[in-house]
Amino acid sequence: MANISKTTSNLIIAETPGALPEVQYARPGSPPTRSNRRQVLLLGGLCLAILLPLFIGLGSWQWHKAESSAALQADLDKRNRDQPIVLPNTPVAADTLRFRRVILRGHFDAGHQVLIDNRLYQERAGYHVITPFQLEGSTLHVLVNRGWLPAAADHQVLPAAPVPADRLELSGIAVLPASRFFNLAAQPTTGWAAVWQNLDLPRFRSVVPYPLHDVIVELDAASPAGFGRAWPRPDEWSARHRSYALQWFGFALASLGIWVYFLVRRP
Repeated sequence: MANISKTTSNLIIAETPGALPEVQYARPGSPPTRSNRRQVLLLGGLCLAILLPLFIGLGSWQWHKAESSAALQADLDKRNRDQPIVLPNTPVAADTLRFRRVILRGHFDAGHQVLIDNRLYQERAGYHVITPFQLEGSTLHVLVNRGWLPAAADHQVLPAAPVPADRLELSGIAVLPASRFFNLAAQPTTGWAAVWQNLDLPRFRSVVPYPLHDVIVELDAASPAGFGRAWPRPDEWSARHRSYALQWFGFALASLGIWVYFLVRRP
């Protein structure tokens, strides 16, 4: 019994917490600064090489759009101050007529009138009414945008757009038709349709039996035979384009600043 007690006593003494060796934990070493900065330099630089030209390119594109629309508005204002001209009854270069105030004499061709769908006016959906106008003393016609009409709740019901049959004298601004647009569905290549998605001048030429001027006349508010006429200004979106451009330039500057910060900061 004495031996067992002595052995037990020895074990208890040996296993007391104070007798156990203290466990030592290795402290993690600090990250290698040179290696981290090399990663920032390489990986961050690679991202920056992709993002910086992208942001600058998008900003320049938006700024160019703003400058182009402002230049168009300046051209429109300048030509509006000129005396109006009688629209020639023979074909002329479209650029010589762009933004000129013109006078038309002749009569409408009601049989080839179309409605251009999905046009907004005062946040309401509707149509632009496009009617060919035969110039006096010639078979040459010009397309006249007579303004906006609201769409009915039932889109199958088209608005009434009466066409005067009498000889008229009208005035308006000659503009170039859009050359690029997007159609929501395939448009017919033959036959006649009362509603079009876009004013496609080559398509119009293919379905009428007479020649057409290369410009479209937006009817003045004071001229008869028109509807809602609040024509958009070319520079209407200039301020927004400049705002977008500054945002993209800001993204470019922020990307560069973030990369430099992580490159030079102390660990």
